[in-house]
Parts: sequence; structure tokens; C-alpha cells
Amino acid sequence: MENTFTNSEPNKDGYFGEYGGSFIPPDLQVIIDEITVAYLEAIKDETFLNELKALYQYYVGRPTPVFYAKNLSKKYGANIYLKREDLSHTGAHKINHCLGEALLAKRMGKKKIIAETGAGQHGVALATAAALLGLKCDIYMGEVDIKKEHPNVVKMKILGAKVIPVTHGRKTLKEAVDAAFEGYLEDPISQLYAIGSIVGPHPFPMMVRDFQSIVGNEAKSQILELTGKLPDSIIACIGGGSNAMGIFSAFLDDKEVNLFGIEPGGLGIDKDGEHAATLTKGVPGVMHGFKSYMLQDKDGEPQEVYSVASGLDYPSVGPQHSFLKDLKRVNYKVINDNEAIDAFFELSRMEGIIPAIESAHAIAYAMKLSKIEKDSIILINLSGRGDKDIDFIEENYGTRN
Repeated sequence: MENTFTNSEPNKDGYFGEYGGSFIPPDLQVIIDEITVAYLEAIKDETFLNELKALYQYYVGRPTPVFYAKNLSKKYGANIYLKREDLSHTGAHKINHCLGEALLAKRMGKKKIIAETGAGQHGVALATAAALLGLKCDIYMGEVDIKKEHPNVVKMKILGAKVIPVTHGRKTLKEAVDAAFEGYLEDPISQLYAIGSIVGPHPFPMMVRDFQSIVGNEAKSQILELTGKLPDSIIACIGGGSNAMGIFSAFLDDKEVNLFGIEPGGLGIDKDGEHAATLTKGVPGVMHGFKSYMLQDKDGEPQEVYSVASGLDYPSVGPQHSFLKDLKRVNYKVINDNEAIDAFFELSRMEGIIPAIESAHAIAYAMKLSKIEKDSIILINLSGRGDKDIDFIEENYGTRN
């Protein structure tokens, strides 16, 4: 599980430049430090690494393929390739770090893993890992998302997880994170908070990134085999930022490869509370135990956010993305709800692949970029499939017959 890039960081205190760190109470810091030590020991242990490798291959179904989207390419002008994380067991990239975190919890003697979830993909993946490894599992999920992502809620319950509704605030992802932290603080000894993205206090942004780096490592060798060269551009959606960091990680040192992180513009980035474009509109601040760009209200508190994609509506972002923004290594762009839904239907109709609404944000930007950079090679991280979204899509957008 080694890092394969040189400008990754973090330092020993968990900072990517000025971002990251650990802003938590001293008594909890002792517990988090134990997780850091256990993780750093685990990734040097061949038994741990081999067990995780075997699960990736025989349980998740890795490597996931890179697919040439011929029909989209012909229509829009560039050569569009999809890294098919939607084909992973449970339907998204989330299973990569959930298995790693669950194995670590087991190694540490924990009895339960807990987490937040927005779109439900992290919740399903963690419930799956818990069932496989014999751990109890609590998933905190906003009431709005429970209704919106009903198929994933049913899956979590079938897998044996306890789904805990979150009823305060906007009842979505940010509030689910709040509630999960509160649940973790009640008993940090016997349970592990398996954070669902590259956010939270150190070591979680590093640990989740490392587990997700398999996406980029696979994609790099696959695209070279398919095309004989590196892609001109790589595109991934950004909520907390785990799928993007997973695929970007292998290409950070390849300066000729343009990296694009696509944020949710919601109903418009000029309307406070109606988007979640953290890197586009936010400023540095501290929430949920780490420093990063965040959307803040006039009092410096986390701003209400919104996106049609439940997995993207978070008012902060992984600290490594903030670092890469300041370095100007990654270009962070915005796609609004309507553009994402159009792309959802376009990929479905053109290639027979129904994407998650989150992933559709990346598809939408690729369609725009393809018209400008014709004949270029564009690699999209298709982070998840849209099974979870079809009821919501039909209710709100129909089937476009």
C-alpha cells in the first residue's frame, strides 16, 4: 500500500502544506494516535497487505476495467475513457477503503465500525465489509438522504447494519458526519469511525487516500496499454474527494496530464446554501477535526450546502485537495444540477451505462472539455453506478422517453 508519488505528503503531523492536521480534544487525540500507529504498522505487514490484496482481487473484482466510450467520443470529439469503478462490488469506489478500514479495525480488536453516509455508497460498502469480517456496524444518514437513496438503505439493513436517521439541520451529509462523530465520542475504545472520504483528522485523509490509490495505479497502466500514452486530462467529481484523489494520486508527478476536480454547482454558485462548490467559493477554516477550504456563513460556521448528488453536498473538502488547489496542480471546476442530470441520461443512452449522479458531474465536464480539446485523450473516473438514484430520477426528472 505504498504511495507511488513524491509530492503527496502529509508530514508527520498530518499536514498537506497548511491543510489537514488534527483539531480534536486531547483525550480523543490519544485514541486517534493509536489508529495512526496501527495503520503505519499494518501497511508494513505483508499479512495485512496480502489479505487486502486478495479481497480486492477475489471479492471486489479488481482490477476494474478502463472502457473506451466510443459513442460519446464520436459525438463530442475527444477520445473518452472510463475507469469503471461502478463495476466494483457494491457499485462504487467506496469498497476500496472500507475493506482497508474494516481490516484495520479487526486488527486493533475493535468490535464495531461506524460511519456517515450521504448517497449511501459508503454505508453499503462499510456494511458489506462489516458483514464479511464479523463486525457490528452503525451508519448515520440524514433523513433527506434516507428517503432519496432508499435502495441503499434497504441494502445496508439487509447486510445487518443499523441505519440511524439524522434529523437536525438539512438532514443530509454534513449533519450525518456531525452525528457520527458524536456517536464515536460515546465509545472510541471498542469502535472505529471509518470515515467515508479523505477528510477528518489525521490519519484519515492519508489512510483513505492510500487505500484508494489502487484506482490510479490500475488506471495508469491500463491507459498506457490501451493508448500507448498517458491521458491528456483526467476528470473526477469532488465531494470530500476520495475518488478523485484515488485516481489523481498516480499522475500527480506527470505534469503533462491535466487534472480536473468537478464540484457540485447545485442551483447556482452565486446562491449561498444552494451549492457545495467548496474549493471554488470557500476559504480556509476548521471543521470536523481538520483544516481545509470550507464554505462558511457570516459567523464562520459551516454554511448550508446543497447538491442533487447526495454524496457531494459537504461544506468542506479533503485537505490534500486544498493543497493541490493552492499549488495549481489540479483545476477545480463546477457543474450544476441540470448539467449533471443531462450527463446522467447522456451516458445511459449513448453507452448503456447508468452512472451515479455524483459521477455524472465528471461526465458533464468531460462533454464540455471534449468539444474544446478534440482528439485528446480524456480519462474519467466513473466512481459509481446509478442504481441507487433511479427512483429519485424517475420521480423528479422522468425517464426522458
